[in-house]
Amino acid sequence: MQRRHFLQACSAAALASSTQLSLAQPGGWPAKPIRIVVPFTPGGTTDMVARLIGTELGKQLGQSVIVENKPGAGTVIGVDYVAKQPADGYTFVCVANSFTANKTLVKNLPYDTTKDLQPVALMGLSEHVLATHPQSGLKTLDDLKKAALAKPGALTYASFGNGTSAHLSGALLCQMMGVEMIHVPYKGQGPALTDLLGGQVSVMFGNWSEFRGHIESGKLVALGMATPKRSRFAPNVPTLAEQGVALDSNSWQGLLAPAGTPEAVVQRVNAEVNKALASPNVVEVFAKSGVVSQAGSVAQFSGFVNSEIAKYGEIIRRANISMG
Repeated sequence: MQRRHFLQACSAAALASSTQLSLAQPGGWPAKPIRIVVPFTPGGTTDMVARLIGTELGKQLGQSVIVENKPGAGTVIGVDYVAKQPADGYTFVCVANSFTANKTLVKNLPYDTTKDLQPVALMGLSEHVLATHPQSGLKTLDDLKKAALAKPGALTYASFGNGTSAHLSGALLCQMMGVEMIHVPYKGQGPALTDLLGGQVSVMFGNWSEFRGHIESGKLVALGMATPKRSRFAPNVPTLAEQGVALDSNSWQGLLAPAGTPEAVVQRVNAEVNKALASPNVVEVFAKSGVVSQAGSVAQFSGFVNSEIAKYGEIIRRANISMG
């Protein structure tokens, strides 16, 4: 009886070993279509980046890459779905800032942010601008601070949803300037931008690519770029740091896999993503969209995720922000 159990155990170990080996060998993976889940509605920057990189990966790997949108609950539904998929290298999720914020923001997450998912590759980053409408009369960050101090709680800041980078950056701005503004969340950047253009909200952090045309046409006023130094996409717009508030805000996109995905596959996908980021098509689209390429190693992305968790955790705790 013991010998039979021993042989069964050896057989199982050999099978697991051969599976890992076949995945690591050329031709062993990928043997079927790969899925990238996007936990947002179609049409946003994260969706665009996932589809653009997915197309290049399909060409490079010689296998179909299918992008599926699974939005809801501040990305929790889509991320949880992937966290519970087999760790076989055929399902990934494209996340953004909210993934790292949710660890602190959302009580009783159905998955463990750092244990159930494996960072694979950081792909793109969209720089944020802080903008207002012309009727506000605000032209600089100092104007905003004076107006907010004069009437605490009278000004509002929009975001593309609770827990998004625009929300948390707005909260951080209030903390750093020592002012009170009311947060107004929307279901996406589009609706929030529409109300900003209409003057229904006072200010908003948003992707430069989507704000650029409105700023250049005079429909919006740029109070400052939320970048460490002047952006190559907006060299004439001063940074918030130049105006005394060193706030860095952006929207990034990264690829994760279920924990336990073979290391050989994780490293292969990382290498292929970096290759895709250097392809002429991606370079051209990123340049037109104002997205900064973020090629790097698995270890670098893992470190980035941990730093973002810490950063947003501090903002959320200090602002006493909570969600169910």
